[in-house]
Formats: sequence, C-alpha cells, structure tokens
Amino acid sequence: MESSDRFVEMVTSVDDVRLDFGALCIAAHAHPGLVVDDWIARIDEIAGACTDVSLDAVVAELFGRRGFQGDLENYDDPENSFLDSVVERRCGIPISLSVLVIEVARRLGISVLPVGMPGHFLVRAAECPDHWCDPFHGGRLLTREQCHALFDTVYRGTRAFEETDLLPVSARSVLARMLANLENGELARDPVQLAWMCELHLAIPGVSVTDGVQLLRRLARVVDPVRAAGAYERMAEGVDDEVAKRLRSEARLLRSRMN
Repeated sequence: MESSDRFVEMVTSVDDVRLDFGALCIAAHAHPGLVVDDWIARIDEIAGACTDVSLDAVVAELFGRRGFQGDLENYDDPENSFLDSVVERRCGIPISLSVLVIEVARRLGISVLPVGMPGHFLVRAAECPDHWCDPFHGGRLLTREQCHALFDTVYRGTRAFEETDLLPVSARSVLARMLANLENGELARDPVQLAWMCELHLAIPGVSVTDGVQLLRRLARVVDPVRAAGAYERMAEGVDDEVAKRLRSEARLLRSRMN
C-alpha cells in the first residue's frame, strides 16, 4: 500500500492516530524510496536506549546523549518538517521535535500530549498540567508564565495570548499543522509537491470548511481538472447543503474544461 493510502486509511478509520506513522507517511511523499516501517524501527531503537520510564529520561536521551536540537540557522528548511530527516540530522522545528518526543515517550508507556500553542509547538506530560516541555530549546520545562513570555516573543503584541493556547490538541490537528507548514513553505512552490500536501490535508477529518475551500482552490491550480473536481466532490459529501451545492458547482466547472 502506498504511503498516501496508508495515511488516509489511518486518519479516517482509527481512533488512535499515531503521529510517527502519519509524519513518516508525509515524509515519504517528498523522499521517494522512504520505507516507513524502517524509520519506525529507528524510533523504537531510540526509545529502547532510554534509561528510565519518564519524560525526563526521554528528554535526556534525545537532547542530551543524542544531541537533538532546534534548527536556529535554517529554520525554514523543509527537511526540518520531515520526521526521517529530523531523526537522521538530529535537528528540526518545534512541531517535528515534539512529535519525536511524543512517540519515544509512547513507546515507554508515557502519555505526552501535543500542545499546539500558536507560533511555537510544545508538549506536556499528561499527569503534569502546570508545566510544558519545549523540545525546540533542548526540552526545557516551562511554567505558564514562561509559555506566555515565549508566545509574546513570537507575536510581539499582534495577537493576545489565551489560556486555550496551552490546551492539548488532537493527533489529527498536529498532522494538519505539519502539512500547513509545508504548504506555506519553499517546497510548495513545486506544483507536484503542493498537490500531495493539499490532498493529504483534505483527507484529514475535521478540516474547517474555510480551510478546505482554500486547499481545494490551491489544488485546482496545480492538478488536472478531473482530479481537482473529484476532490471538490469528496468534500461536498461532508458539509451542509448550501456549501455542498457551491462545491459541486465548482466541480462541474472544472470538469467542463475537459470538454
């Protein structure tokens, strides 16, 4: 089964969405020949080397002994978004490093939750609601006040910090955010790359109608009309009647280009 089919099957049919699997399926689209299960085994090996069953042990293994770090010099490098490259190069961006922490911890039976703070992704241990871990900066622990300060360094007063910014988010929303990062990055200038990004993103349940329509319109600019029309029609099946009518109308217009 191809990585796109495996990705869609997981995000649409199971409750326990695995971030390592989803992130590696995303990476496989940019890295032909990538074998997802081989990289799953690489993460197994990292977890097996942890000296204790705790988030502290995971942090010590990743950011201490193995030297993982945030990529401050080439933050926008698309490779920082691909989990295989993060494991290989030992650097990444907040969300990809967070996925690695979560998945190493999961293998040890530790529940670590993704926290989608705008501008800077974090994680926290499920049993510790008052401290957050910042994988981009070596896994340092942050208080609520420190998270707020970190948020302010990103937004500089252009957006107000809200308590909901520190709540855990779903695995599906993490994968959607990883794809959104790619869609707004350098790699998306290539129409072939943008096409798979949009199609994987559209397959994730829970994508808002507004975001979905934007994705559809970007997709329609880079793929053939029939392929784009099919995406419009699939989205129309899960929205209210008025929106569905509009989407099907756009699908018909796209198909008419082939006549």
